[in-house]
Amino acid sequence: MIRAELERLWNTCRWSWEGWCTAWKTEKSLRQWTIVCLLSCALALILDLSRGERALMLALSVLVVASELINTAIERTVDLVTKETQPLAKQAKDTGSAFVALTAIAGGIAWIAILFG
Repeated sequence: MIRAELERLWNTCRWSWEGWCTAWKTEKSLRQWTIVCLLSCALALILDLSRGERALMLALSVLVVASELINTAIERTVDLVTKETQPLAKQAKDTGSAFVALTAIAGGIAWIAILFG
């Protein structure tokens, strides 16, 4: 039983890594948000922040990258279903993009509140 769970955990990690690598190779926006995330995390670690502020900024930075991965999955799924211009397909893609934008805005607002609050 333990061996099966460890194998499942290993497979989960492997598949996640494969997903990350594929998205990294094909999605410029993921690379851009990752750079922003790394800069934000570095700033959170360098500045004299409380543990809560630091944790918030680290978590929000990673959340922006995670939301970009979700957006990529939505876009790929829509493209798999149809290559035609469909209003619902556009709405799905645009909504995924809005999710990324809102998480980035949340991170920006948190930085503003911490730095100038």
